[in-house]
Amino acid sequence: MSLTSARAADAPLRTAASVLAEAADTRATVVLSGHVQPDADALGSTLALAEGLRRQGARVLVTFPGPFTLPASLGWLPGAEGLVPSTAVPSSPDVFVSLDAASPARLGELAVLLDAAGTSVVVDHHASNPGFGDVQLVDGGAPATVTLVAGLLDELGVALDRRLATCLYAGLAADTGSFRFGNTRPETHELAARLLATGIDHSDISRRLFDTAPFGWLGLLSVVTGRAVLEPDVGAGLVWTYSSTAEAGEHGLPGEQLEALVDVVRSTEEADVACVLKGQDDGSWSVSLRSRGATDVARVAMALGGGGHVLAAGYSSHLDREKTIEALRMELRAA
Repeated sequence: MSLTSARAADAPLRTAASVLAEAADTRATVVLSGHVQPDADALGSTLALAEGLRRQGARVLVTFPGPFTLPASLGWLPGAEGLVPSTAVPSSPDVFVSLDAASPARLGELAVLLDAAGTSVVVDHHASNPGFGDVQLVDGGAPATVTLVAGLLDELGVALDRRLATCLYAGLAADTGSFRFGNTRPETHELAARLLATGIDHSDISRRLFDTAPFGWLGLLSVVTGRAVLEPDVGAGLVWTYSSTAEAGEHGLPGEQLEALVDVVRSTEEADVACVLKGQDDGSWSVSLRSRGATDVARVAMALGGGGHVLAAGYSSHLDREKTIEALRMELRAA
């Protein structure tokens, strides 16, 4: 048994693997989905597990909640060309697998499949996950959902190759910040070594994920960072700024480009918490939080209706901008 499966070989893993193995043996229909606006971990997890199940004989459909628009930074992942919109999946599949979704709400219109499917399996690494679905493979200590998928593939007897490893490495690198974040463990690097041993081009994967952006990104970045606000007396220190999908559009950028802003703002040494408010087309704000270690932003996000990890979390707000940031200030002061 490999290190990955040995570490994760517990009852939840065996139960999830058993359900998926039976689905493959009986050629059952399996629908897999990541969360709305999937990131590299959600999509990498979904595509890798889908490919593994296909190799075992399952009939697989891969989707994610609307809006059904895949960021260019992820469209190159192996298997992405086979994604189908949520309207194209059956209303009551034999098995539904949710990957990297911290709550049913993160599944959008696909959340109904948690009850409509013959069996629902939830694979996730968010500490704020409340527990949902029939079978739960949830490990809040895992650095990424792809690590749980790697364990499932091992348990199913699916050998890792470059195609699978590319998807898994993308999610692993993204959710560990290229192994810079505090969620990186010795076994994280050991899994990375397994993936590298398949012959993947890890430098190309990292370049596509982290070091490639349209020229308009520079203009947006200068505007957004130029209006950043530092509030050192809020909690352990807060730095925040804002943008919107409309503003991104003015720079010729898709709305998902806003996701990268918080990783720039978080470098502010005078603030423990970094926040970016991202205005959506419906008038709401999508709020991204990052902590340097002194603040549990998962607790803060959960108090405001969201969730995530101790050092990275988020939520949505339907208040105006000033009321949204004031609600955050109050939670940070309480924390």
